[in-house]
Formats: sequence, structure tokens, C-alpha cells
Amino acid sequence: MPISDQVFRIAVEVRFRDLDAYGHVNNAVVFNYLETARIRFLGEHFSVMPGPGEPLFLVKRAECDYQRPIPLVDRVYIDLSVEEIRSSSFRFGYTLHDGAEVRYARAETVMVTVSSETGRPVRVPDWLRHILENPPAYEGRRG
Repeated sequence: MPISDQVFRIAVEVRFRDLDAYGHVNNAVVFNYLETARIRFLGEHFSVMPGPGEPLFLVKRAECDYQRPIPLVDRVYIDLSVEEIRSSSFRFGYTLHDGAEVRYARAETVMVTVSSETGRPVRVPDWLRHILENPPAYEGRRG
């Protein structure tokens, strides 16, 4: 269950090079799409490249349940939601779909907050916790 009803939606262009020998988006490429959604979400709120002493947000776990192959279409839509916030980690949920009724996959990533100096887990900063608890709705397109 998401933290908020707000969904961050982006559209990612499907490129011919994303396809595999079967003519659909390769399963490994889907993780690139998830990364694109995550980077855009985080980039809406702060610089993705941390400054000195700022925490890093690293993928601890990523998983995907593929529901149907993604064909060569103009774009695939990704809805990102904040599913859970813990002391030093947070979980994003993703739904990949065609913008209407076809769902391609459901995925999630667990992000861990670590010190850029020690590499050890640290508490999710209060400012980030606030953003994650109150994400603005967004619908963007890659052009």
C-alpha cells in the first residue's frame, strides 16, 4: 500500500535497440526504465549527484514481475509510488503500462541511505522523509 495516493508518472521512449531477439523489450532493459523513473523522481527534488557529506541513496534490492512483453511501441508509462519508509531505507513501487489498460510489469526497488564518507547505512534525512511522505503528482514526457 503506497504511503500517498500521489503517483509520479513518466513516459519513456521505447527504442529499437531495447528489443531482444523475440521483438520485445529485453527484461534487463526494464531495470533501465525503472532507473530512469527513479532518477527523474529524485531529480525533481534535489541534485542527483550528492555534494560532500550528503548521503547516497543506493539500490539495495530490485525485483520485477513481468506480466506481458513490452512490444515496440512509442513509449511505455511508468507510475512510481513510495511504498514504505523505514529508518535507513525506503521502497519504491513501479507499474509499467501502456497509458491505458495494458499492464506490462510491476516492480519495486529498496533504496538504502548510506553515508558518502563511511559507506555505512544512515537514517533517512528528515527533508527526504518529508518528500517521500508528501510526493507531488507529476506527469512528464521524455521527448
